[in-house]
Formats: sequence, C-alpha cells, structure tokens
Amino acid sequence: MRRQPTLLDRIDQRLFDAIYSRSLVYNTCWEDPAVDRQALQLRETDHVLAITSAGCNVLDYALAGACRVDAVDANPRQNALLELKLAGIQHLDFDDFFALFGHGYHARFPLIYKEKLRGELGDFAREFWDARCDWFAGRQGSFYYHSLSGLVARAFRAWFRMRPELGSGIAELFSAGDVEEQRRLYRNGVRARLWTAPVNWLLERQITMSLLGVPYPQRREVQAQHPDGVAGFVREAVEYIIEELPLADNYFWRVYFGGRYTPTCCPEYLKESNFLALKGGRAEAIRLHTCLITEFLSNQERLVDKFVLLDHMDWMSCYYPDALIEEWNLILERAAPGGRIIFRSAHARPAYLDWIEVGEAKRRLRDQLVFQDAMATALSKQDRVHTYAGFHICDVPA
Repeated sequence: MRRQPTLLDRIDQRLFDAIYSRSLVYNTCWEDPAVDRQALQLRETDHVLAITSAGCNVLDYALAGACRVDAVDANPRQNALLELKLAGIQHLDFDDFFALFGHGYHARFPLIYKEKLRGELGDFAREFWDARCDWFAGRQGSFYYHSLSGLVARAFRAWFRMRPELGSGIAELFSAGDVEEQRRLYRNGVRARLWTAPVNWLLERQITMSLLGVPYPQRREVQAQHPDGVAGFVREAVEYIIEELPLADNYFWRVYFGGRYTPTCCPEYLKESNFLALKGGRAEAIRLHTCLITEFLSNQERLVDKFVLLDHMDWMSCYYPDALIEEWNLILERAAPGGRIIFRSAHARPAYLDWIEVGEAKRRLRDQLVFQDAMATALSKQDRVHTYAGFHICDVPA
C-alpha cells in the first residue's frame, strides 16, 4: 500500500531538492563494486546503465569488461566529477592522477588543470571546476573534505583532532594485521571513545543525513527497523565492518576517516595497472548523460543488459511515486531478456516492491521480476560499506 507523504516529508523534499540542485553530493562512491561485480556477472557484450554518483564504480564496470557503460545522473556536478577523472586518465601520468584522486591533493593542480584538463571538459564541467581548483590544492588538504559528504568527513576529522586518543586508535585499526586484532583494538580502546553522546546526537540529526545523501524517507525506514534509531544502525554497521571484515582493503572507510587512499587500499581505478588499462582503451566504453533515468531510457534504442540503480528509489517512492512507476515501466521495456537489475535500499524489503504495478496487466513489481534473494543476502555479508539494510538483485524474465 502506497504511503501518502506527510507535511514533514514535503518540507524535507524541498530541502533535499534545494541542497541537491546546487551541490556535488558524493566525492566518492559508497557502494562496494566488488559485490556489484559478483552480482552483475558482467560479460564483454554487456550494455550497462549505472547512476554516476562519483564515477568510481562506473570506471570499475568498464574495467570489468562491459562493452558499454552509460553513466546517468540528474545532478550535473556528479557527471562533472567523472568528466574530470576521465580527462585525467587520458592526459595525466599515473603519479599525478593518484595525487589528485588517491591523496586528494596536488600542489600544482591549478596549473595541471589549466594546461591538461580544462580543454577536455564540457561547458558545465569546465565552469564547475574553474571555481574549485582549491578543492585539490587548498588549505583543507584533501579533495575528500569537500562536497556535502566531505563536510561530514571534515567534521569527524575535527572531532578526532580534539580527541587524539580516538584518532590514533582508529589509525591502529587500519594497520591491524587481521580481523582478530581489529576486534581486540576496537573493544579495548576505540568503542567507548567513539560512540559518545555528541556523536550519537549528530547522527540522529536530519541535516547530517542530508549531507550524506540520506533524505528523510530513508532515515524513517532505518528508524522503523532499528530500536536505537539511526545512531544505533550506524554503530551496528560499523561494528560489523570492524569485527567481521578485514580493514586492510576497506578503502571506503579509510578515505572517510583519513581523507586519502593508499596505493594498497584504494578503488580499482587508482591501481596503476588498471589506470593504464583505462588509458589504453577501457575508458572508451563510458558515456555520460545528465538527465533522469526515464529521459535516458525514453531515447534509448539499444537494450540494456545490466542496471545499477543505487538507492534512489527509496526517496522517489515517497517524493515522486508516479515518476517511479514510470521509471520501472521503462526499465522493463528497455531491459534485454534475462537482464539483471541491482539496487540498494534503507529497508530489507522496501514497500514499493509490493505496491508498484507495471505493464498493461498491472502486475506487481515483485511478481514481474525474479528476485535472487539468497545471492543478495550472501553478498551483503561481504559488503565493505555495509550501510544499506537491503541489497537487491533481480532478473527480467528471458
């Protein structure tokens, strides 16, 4: 049953739209592409549609061998970031590229940008980065302390500086030799210092969630599932990551806590051999589109084999339910027979899968698709981000 938006929903929608229409939200992707690769089972003939976000995972799908990856995002600033990465892949050597997107800092970025990158960008991306060279060469010391999500990372950095024992304890976690050592360090020194009343208060604020790209409907879903609210959910997710998964390759949380990647703990596109593969031709598989998914699919003649839809349907189901129904109809119309769709959600079983009806027969979405729940559950346990309650894999009937 479709839930009607409340007054608070409508207020949050306006705030959400105002923030997102003016800002780069994500400076790095927060979906684990190692999990995505297993779920998608990409083939060299596959045509992939993926929401751009920060572009890290789009590059990963190209590296995985997809013949074409259409990166679609309604926020032109997200595509501007991927444009900059693609220009860097084409025109920079690996050391300069890693300094920019690995360390998040290059003292000579304004000159490099002017001489090698600016001329390769489209009009919007050029205007956007003309005004933001300091993001890579400014006082903050890292690109990853900019954008909306970067503001939250910067706040945590300031918190760690005020509490040096906590900061050093977290650094020790990322240097631990194995999960058992991580667990011991966390329980003996980090846990009590990390989950304080101010941190819990901050995590429960909607403004914090909005900066992290979590609108009110998603926050409400988390609160409905966890007895200790958002702060409790985040704590449970972080504790699972520390106590069950090795941090040695967890570049998601490393960059968030430390503001930079390392050569051995970074996205695939920042490894030298993969950078050279992208430069050698793999990046040519990528096409950028600044539009809604419905707009892209409405003008798309080629069938799509794999869809990577992130978590945008959570907030669409609340803010724009009719648009979400239209989107799903177009997805099913333009999906190749046997095509696979993956998406994430703040809820283990999002309600919209049961109330959305698609096609001329108006069949429930859950009945129209073949859901691979066992695979999704197994892969969720490997997810190094672990901040989504639901990971969903479904197939279009062949």
